[in-house]
Amino acid sequence: MKWTLVRYKAKPDQAQENQRLSAAVFGELQQKAPPGLHYAVFRLPDDTFVHLASLEDGAAPLSALETFRAFSSGVRERCLEPPVAAQPVLVGNYGMLAADKAN
Repeated sequence: MKWTLVRYKAKPDQAQENQRLSAAVFGELQQKAPPGLHYAVFRLPDDTFVHLASLEDGAAPLSALETFRAFSSGVRERCLEPPVAAQPVLVGNYGMLAADKAN
């Protein structure tokens, strides 16, 4: 399983639009229910957004979704601090994640 964590800070006047575009991604995920893809987005009080995704081997990536491509196309223009991606290693999981399949 591959993990990706992305963090960025939205411009105050763009944070609500960023949240709306993120919500659209979840709408498409609910409709299509792609297997092997797990995804969450968090918004902090200072308009920092944190995206956490896990992808099982062979699963289609988020970029396969039309709504995610729409979200991604203008994300840099909505940001004060640009997106920074990292591949975190799961150290521990106590009931937070649905499946503990970390390597």
